[in-house]
Amino acid sequence: MNQLKRMFKVPGVGGLFRFCFSVDDSRLETEVAGIKFPNRVGLAAGFDKDAIAYDELAAFGFGFVEVGTVTPKPQEGNAKPRLFRLPADEALINRMGFNNSGVEAVKNRLKSRKGKLIIGGNIGKNKITPNENAVDDYLICFKELRD
Repeated sequence: MNQLKRMFKVPGVGGLFRFCFSVDDSRLETEVAGIKFPNRVGLAAGFDKDAIAYDELAAFGFGFVEVGTVTPKPQEGNAKPRLFRLPADEALINRMGFNNSGVEAVKNRLKSRKGKLIIGGNIGKNKITPNENAVDDYLICFKELRD
């Protein structure tokens, strides 16, 4: 993510990526729950966990980008290794553990958005939150990121 941000500081790189990857065609537009998306192709949560490169990712032509998973408090991910391949089953097991910088940091980064990219947020509970209190963590994140 840091390399992507550095690359986009070079004059003309963002425009080149938009030229190569963005498509402006009204036939691709779709509306869901009152939100008009420029196209149906989005980037799922997990790639930009901390909302640090959503403006750069918009240059790849995504109709939306989902950030996160975001938790109320910053937390480290699970102990490594976190990703396991199961070649016989042609499968992966992901145990990343919601490593992120916390909802306050993500909220502050989103305040500086430049474009019109639709951003969704994947929210979760902190590892230290007991399951019976999980709803509290979800509500904190929802209220902080809703706007």
